[in-house]
Amino acid sequence: MRRMQPPRPDITRTTLAVLVIGGLLAGSFWVLRPFLGALLWATLLVVATWPVLLGLQARLWNRRGLAVAVMTVLLVLLFVVPLTWVVATLATHAPQIAEWVRSLASLQDAPLPAWVANLPFIGASIAEAWQHLQDSGLGSSVGQLAPFASRLATWVLGQIGSLGSALVQFFLTVILAAVLYVRGEDAAQALRQFGQRLGGETGEAAVVLCGQAIRGVALGVGLTAVMQTVLGGLGLWVTSVPYVAIFTALMFVACIAQIGPAVVLLPATGWLFWNGQTGWGIFLALLSVGVMLLDNVVRPLLIRRGADLPLLLIFVGVIGGLVSLGLVGIFVGPVILAVTYTLWRAWLEGPLDQPDRSDRSDRSGRSGPSTGA
Repeated sequence: MRRMQPPRPDITRTTLAVLVIGGLLAGSFWVLRPFLGALLWATLLVVATWPVLLGLQARLWNRRGLAVAVMTVLLVLLFVVPLTWVVATLATHAPQIAEWVRSLASLQDAPLPAWVANLPFIGASIAEAWQHLQDSGLGSSVGQLAPFASRLATWVLGQIGSLGSALVQFFLTVILAAVLYVRGEDAAQALRQFGQRLGGETGEAAVVLCGQAIRGVALGVGLTAVMQTVLGGLGLWVTSVPYVAIFTALMFVACIAQIGPAVVLLPATGWLFWNGQTGWGIFLALLSVGVMLLDNVVRPLLIRRGADLPLLLIFVGVIGGLVSLGLVGIFVGPVILAVTYTLWRAWLEGPLDQPDRSDRSDRSGRSGPSTGA
């Protein structure tokens, strides 16, 4: 009897199908390109705050529409309103910022505070070095920097204007997040099916771990930034540092961007010491140390609570993602490492000897009848 040959694959049809699918994906990417940034941020927000939505829905008579409306208002209050406040504050004080930058040339006549010279061990050296700089022409050197200070002021004003476009993106992000809140279960089910089709149970577990990583990072970064901003802002207000609103706004942005509150608190502490307010300077210095330590104590605990991942993996993902991809990399970096870690663990813990056992059973099954014969 003639054995039937298996059908040969149609290479031409397969190639055309791949080209058509690739073209459709490229076209879809081109159409959605203006919305990709907002869509990515909306997805991160929805995944991070999904348990909050379910809790609100349970308290609002199990009505999804009311819960989505409340969550949308909360997102506006938590993200759009603070950014609007930052833009408005910086725009209102823009002339003062520019004047402060241009006033750098006035350092040529700045005397050294008396308390600096009285510091033990180092006070006399600092006073001698400052006098040497004054005698060697510090005023002329700083005067030459005046044009660059003007350029710096212009750049600062330009950056303030660019925050307006970021505000528009935030509004679009909130709108897309509201849409995803309505159909969140369908999107989650589709992603789980996609992961299962790619890698079976391991792929589905990787998708679930992605959600946990996003939620954990958002919890850790967001709450830590709020705590640092509140404590740092109170410290600036208590010590009577000028332009508290501006510095608090900049501190919140720096904390979200993982730069840290030190860029605001340390110069403010130095300003207090420079003006002879030694007591308040010591107070703000101690407070600054405590606020900066929140990054190393509170944030890892919050992230670890939301995602069952090694602490070193979370730290490397957050820092590496921030350096490589910018602000969005804070969330994307841990997600990528979480998926890689999950697949690696699944590969290590998999039954490596299963094919060998099946082969041995097949060989024993074939050899049994022949031996008996």
